[in-house]
Amino acid sequence: MVCKDSSHQTLYEWLKELSNVPNGIRTLTRTERKGKHTLTHTYRFAQALPLTDDADALLVNWCEWRITDQDGKQTYFNSWATSHRVTQDNVVALCEIARCRWKIENENNNALKTKGYHFEHNFGHGKKHLANTLTTLIILAFLFHIILDLIDHYFQAVRGALPSRRTFFEHIRALLHYLPFGSWDELMKFMALKNNIHLNSS
Repeated sequence: MVCKDSSHQTLYEWLKELSNVPNGIRTLTRTERKGKHTLTHTYRFAQALPLTDDADALLVNWCEWRITDQDGKQTYFNSWATSHRVTQDNVVALCEIARCRWKIENENNNALKTKGYHFEHNFGHGKKHLANTLTTLIILAFLFHIILDLIDHYFQAVRGALPSRRTFFEHIRALLHYLPFGSWDELMKFMALKNNIHLNSS
């Protein structure tokens, strides 16, 4: 999980103390060429730090990743707490995984909240498992739309012809209010035709 000094003050107080201890905080530095630019990746990590100031605080391992350009300007920075032991051999992989996790989580959540899925709507009504059921259906719909976006040429073409995912869903909703379609393919082909999209049926 993301672990910053503003939200985990106790842990960072320990890190401050460890910075005065030889090898208390380990560092790994790598350089990377991207075209004409040189980026420096600096990884720091430490083990068994208390997450809070409680006597029975959970002990976690910590790592951070900082990227700077050839002028010393910082282009990326983040830090995390993990239950995995962090070493010279795996700190790069752990940081990359943590960064991807954050990216996936935020991009998926953003799509579900703002692109027509209405995921942030409160389904706090009904009995027992209604909210979980509706949430599961939304996530399944999102999954199928991702699959269609990868393999369905008509879906790809129609989505590309419309300005946003929200507009795409609004068009589908309006069409299904008034017209019957025998299959998903018929709906996509109809929308492609009306958007002057011509694709082979294969």
